[in-house]
Amino acid sequence: MNTLRVAASQYPVAFHRDWDAYAAEVTRWVTEAVQAGAKLLIFPEYGAMALAGLVPLEERQGLAQELSAIQPFLADYVALFRQLSRQFHVHILSGSFPVQLPNGDYRNRAYLVSPGGETGFQEKMMMTRFEKEEWFLSPSATLHLFETSQGNIGINICYDSEFGVFARRQACQGAQIILVPSCTDTLAGFNRVRIACQARAMENQCYVIQSPLIGNVDWLQAVDVNLGFAGFYGPVDRGFPDDGILAQGRWNEPGWVYADLSLEALETVRREGQVLNHRDWPLADALAANPVERIRLEG
Repeated sequence: MNTLRVAASQYPVAFHRDWDAYAAEVTRWVTEAVQAGAKLLIFPEYGAMALAGLVPLEERQGLAQELSAIQPFLADYVALFRQLSRQFHVHILSGSFPVQLPNGDYRNRAYLVSPGGETGFQEKMMMTRFEKEEWFLSPSATLHLFETSQGNIGINICYDSEFGVFARRQACQGAQIILVPSCTDTLAGFNRVRIACQARAMENQCYVIQSPLIGNVDWLQAVDVNLGFAGFYGPVDRGFPDDGILAQGRWNEPGWVYADLSLEALETVRREGQVLNHRDWPLADALAANPVERIRLEG
């Protein structure tokens, strides 16, 4: 049975003296995963915020200034991941980058790059309170499915995973793997995303992979506290672990977590599982469309 080795990073926010030092670190991370046999690599939400450290302190004091400070690096950032993808013949989900649009709005964007040089991106759909009320990021309205040589891939950025409709729409279009780059600053926040990942894997009979930003920094306001561990989740059914957990990393420990995924096993469980969540969703949707009948019970 053919398998796909996937690497999910527990990636720390690190300070770098210049662009060359930053690029060298990213290259080191990618090289390590490739040497371990990975063909799909995942970096976390807001992984690009480390670029703010390349700008003088006086030019990045404040949440808004941190966003504007990293914009000049966008083209080089995407080019770096494209080059590494081509060089090592792997697919890479870059750490998400808050991209400023021509109208001045910012969107939280994760780029998926392929060995052939093709690049696509998914922007975050749902904003957390911090992103909306303090950082003033804007939501996207477009959901994507990426058809790749490694399978059909959807991306739910952090909070998006907590709303099952996004992964469900992608699964209906053929998604086999959902990538969840995340950034959380509390144990509760991390667990919300982790539990959501497990739920999305169960209800869609697909693979869901979480990659968190980790580490505390005193030179960035936006991502000063980051915690969690990477996780690989699958269907809770025949041929898979009874709890659906394929692999998990160690708490807040920098490094890669690996798992070997079989798309064949996934299609088998969708076709022959003890339950057929993926197949039965249209019926559930039809039943849920019926009016809700209120019943009042006195006393």
